[in-house]
Amino acid sequence: MTSSSTLRAHLRGYLRADGRKGIRNTVAVCYLVECAHHVAHQIVNAFQPTFEAWDAGTAPIDVPVHLIGFPGCYPNSYAEKMVERITTHPNVGAVLFISLGCESMNKHYLETRVRESGRPVHVLTIQERGGTRATVREGVEWVRWAREMLLEQEPVPMGMDELVIGTVCGGSDGTSGITANPAVGRAFDHFVDAGAACVFEETGELVGCEFHMERRAVTPELGREIVRCVEKAARYYSIMGHGSFAVGNADGGLTTQEEKSLGAYAKSGRSSISGIVKPGDVPPTGGLYLLDVVPDGEPRFGFPNISDNAEIGELIACGAHLVLFTTGRGSVVGSAISPVIKVCANATTYRNLSDDMDVDAGRILEGRATLDEVGQEIIDLTLAVANGAPTKSESLGHQEFILTYKTFEPVGPACLPRGAGTISLASV
Repeated sequence: MTSSSTLRAHLRGYLRADGRKGIRNTVAVCYLVECAHHVAHQIVNAFQPTFEAWDAGTAPIDVPVHLIGFPGCYPNSYAEKMVERITTHPNVGAVLFISLGCESMNKHYLETRVRESGRPVHVLTIQERGGTRATVREGVEWVRWAREMLLEQEPVPMGMDELVIGTVCGGSDGTSGITANPAVGRAFDHFVDAGAACVFEETGELVGCEFHMERRAVTPELGREIVRCVEKAARYYSIMGHGSFAVGNADGGLTTQEEKSLGAYAKSGRSSISGIVKPGDVPPTGGLYLLDVVPDGEPRFGFPNISDNAEIGELIACGAHLVLFTTGRGSVVGSAISPVIKVCANATTYRNLSDDMDVDAGRILEGRATLDEVGQEIIDLTLAVANGAPTKSESLGHQEFILTYKTFEPVGPACLPRGAGTISLASV
């Protein structure tokens, strides 16, 4: 399946002080409480192209400005870890934090961590800057300076083994598990062989597949941990009275949670599973990793992820340079920070939403392409996007982002590749 051009692929990225490289050079504007959301939004809006530019496909993405943030007023270690990981993500070149002034998110800690990562960083506190107008004015001025500085940064050579690639499925239907998902699995197998870190999720959508994954684990200990993760997810859903199966899935032809799980499982390909990570954990080596998104402890947060964008955000917090998003029913979302490549499972959906879809995997069912051919198309497009080509969602200006409360315990040594050590906040 792998073409000679893929084997000779040469990537270029933006070198960060920790040695990682980004495929984008984004200025992140991050609000630290919902009360600061509007001010941050106004700052970002000052740098957004007009709709006419988006519509014509001429909007520049050389130094994009993206809005992220956390709406909560009360402390949560998961949310703080997520903000730290995303603001020090390789695709981020500079960070502006917008604080109201009385929220619990520790802006001084976050500012220090971003500065230690070698990135320009600035904090504006609305209560200290004279309110909305003054803070927006100062924020726009700082972002303008940061963009000009980042424009001068030259990219450097980057290998496929430096990529982190995530995958998520959303709006699944009866075609997802036989076209888009296994095609992404083919691409994952290729990138794992090339030394990249590939992350698939989520344990709540893999109920019934835990013993298949156990057999693929690189160690028996890891296999048992995978089973425990899925059992935790099943308990969580049972207690909360819902599962990872929506009305739209049934309308699209799926009949059971297990049927949906088998389709979601196909995205992982056939490689051995190297480890388990939780949101904000960066894979310590190349290989295939399972992302456990279901909170630890007693269920108390409602839905583990209230939308596909929450899952995308967690993949990005794990270092994903880009995300392969499979969908049968259709989705128009992208994401802040990391590009989203949408692989459409259903040919009819692709025809209806062709402006938003990157790959038509529905061609497989119509006999217009093989699974291997679509898998190769995903590989080639992934490398093109890693080299700066915009995805459909980027061209349309999508920057969806959501972050809520959760609780997680650290992963244990059995969850990591042997000799990789433990994942710590200070490690990247």
